[in-house]
Parts: sequence; C-alpha cells; structure tokens
Amino acid sequence: MPTTPPPCPVCALENTYQDGELYICPDCAHEWPATAAAEAVEAAPVYKDAVGNVLVDGDSVTLIKDLKVKGSSLVIKQGTRIKNIRLVAGDHDVDCKVDGTPMMLKSQYLKKA
Repeated sequence: MPTTPPPCPVCALENTYQDGELYICPDCAHEWPATAAAEAVEAAPVYKDAVGNVLVDGDSVTLIKDLKVKGSSLVIKQGTRIKNIRLVAGDHDVDCKVDGTPMMLKSQYLKKA
C-alpha cells in the first residue's frame, strides 16, 4: 500500500510527490530528502517549564503566576501545586487536574517542583 508523502515544510501544502530519494513540492519548488521526513516523525517534542527544565508525564509542577480560568470567575493562585501532569500536543500542552477540576495549562506558566 503506497504511503502519502508529507506536506511541504516550507509552504505546508499537501500537493507533494516523491521523485527517487527526494520529495518535491510543485507549488513552491522546494525539494527535501525523503529520509528527513522519517527523522522528523520520530523526533518527539520536548516540553519545558518557565525556567527551562524538561517536563515529562507524571511530574509535579507549581504555578508561577495567578491564572484566570476562562469562562469562570475562578482564579488559580500562584504557588498552587499540581501533581501527575500529562503532556499533550497543542497550544495548551499540559493536561492536569487542579483541585479535582480537569484543566489544560501552558507549560510557560509552570515550574517543575
């Protein structure tokens, strides 16, 4: 079963094709090696906290500033400790529970405890 080539890393359009050892984008004329796409897929994202420590699933973190909860009058105070975080892809990259309430937070507002 043939695999579909990845989208172009320059213009992000999916109109690409493979020509021998290269992927080619006819829209922007960018060419890149087919092996680079396989390496890019294998590289897992690295999530870092506010001071540059690498975060992993299951870490405990502390908030570095007060955060307002969108759609609520609730405010999570600075210094709140959050246990057992889970890292996910997306804009808000930390999935956790704060006082029993499930939330998604950005790692830039957290410090590894």
